[in-house]
Amino acid sequence: MSNVSKSIPLSEITLRKYERPYDMPKRELVKKLCLSIGLLQPGDSRDVVVDVFCVLLENKEVDGNGIVDKVSEFRKSNNLDLKGVAGSNIRRQLKRLRDLFLVEKNGNIYRINENETLSNLFEEKIEKFYLKNIVSRVKEYFLHLDNLKK
Repeated sequence: MSNVSKSIPLSEITLRKYERPYDMPKRELVKKLCLSIGLLQPGDSRDVVVDVFCVLLENKEVDGNGIVDKVSEFRKSNNLDLKGVAGSNIRRQLKRLRDLFLVEKNGNIYRINENETLSNLFEEKIEKFYLKNIVSRVKEYFLHLDNLKK
């Protein structure tokens, strides 16, 4: 009988480098950002997270009960189908945005974290905190393996 250990990450982040941002519609910029930080996979047709993020960027605060309607309206105004706009999926996308420290929830109200700029959120929450902790742990594995060689 063997014990099987599951390797479940404590935290993870995907970062991708794309071409420099240029003059493109806001939704396309948000989509590239979502691809860049792993919220979307390349070629993924299920991109409602982009619309959730756009709605939050356009509104200072969004009530959790009304966000499905706002996302649906946003998708209609961009001539997109309404796949993925179920309340359960919208809540899942909000959680993913919260897990990356981009969005916060207070009661049933969602907003961009601390009404901060996105560039500042990336620098303070992701780059200096989240990413630094992940890189630090990966370094520990490298050091531990180096010490085994001795």
